[in-house]
Amino acid sequence: MSAKAIIKLIGENAYRHDRWRVFSDFVQLSAFAISNAVDMRNRDARESEYMRIIGQYSKDEANRFPMMLAELVNGLEDGMADVLGQVYMELELGNKDRGQVFTPYSLCQASAKMVFDKPHVDSIIADKGYISMQEPAAGGGAMVIAFAEVMKEAGINYQQHLHVTATDVDIKAACMAYVQFSLLHIPATVIHGNTLSLEEWSRWYTPAHILDGWSIRLRSKAQKPELIEPETQIHQVTEELVITEEPVPIPIAAKKQETVQLSLF
Repeated sequence: MSAKAIIKLIGENAYRHDRWRVFSDFVQLSAFAISNAVDMRNRDARESEYMRIIGQYSKDEANRFPMMLAELVNGLEDGMADVLGQVYMELELGNKDRGQVFTPYSLCQASAKMVFDKPHVDSIIADKGYISMQEPAAGGGAMVIAFAEVMKEAGINYQQHLHVTATDVDIKAACMAYVQFSLLHIPATVIHGNTLSLEEWSRWYTPAHILDGWSIRLRSKAQKPELIEPETQIHQVTEELVITEEPVPIPIAAKKQETVQLSLF
């Protein structure tokens, strides 16, 4: 199982680094690698932080991080799940002071099925083209992934008709959610911030958000298209292009299938 394989690789890197640090560095390095392929605006700062973190590991240790990412990809190919949340809890890395006890994915699935109202969702999509989801305490993103899975089971393409804004006060958790959303091609803005105080430290846009033009799509829905001046439309398109320069290949060969699920290899 992929979670077990990731835990094993973390253990192999933990003989001179503690497991919490190895796991935290793994999710941040993965987030940097994905973000830097599509988000040119934040690339320089994140690339610098990537190099700082990876520089603390030997060559053999550094080579295990892409192996961990490959195992995560394999786990998500097997079916939608909160693989990183499972790894996090099995390694007993939760911060009790912050209430970091991740909800088991099976409970997230049950909750998503209870709140999902297909006629209502269909009505919103028919009117707006998509539904929005807010997650104020994202953790590893399990609730969002479960809801996307329920949409898929109902025959709705979440990659086209769902947009998520997810927030977490812990950068590690924010990166966990960002990486898993990215690999599942969920359009999302992940915020490292405090939902209660409204403080915000960084924003992470998934490849689905950037490459599918969600910044413009969300703005155009916030205003009536006929009220947007032509020069404003041009400015919006130009701003989007600044973010979506020709991307550097991501270390996963992600492509959409005719079905909802994303093919990662």
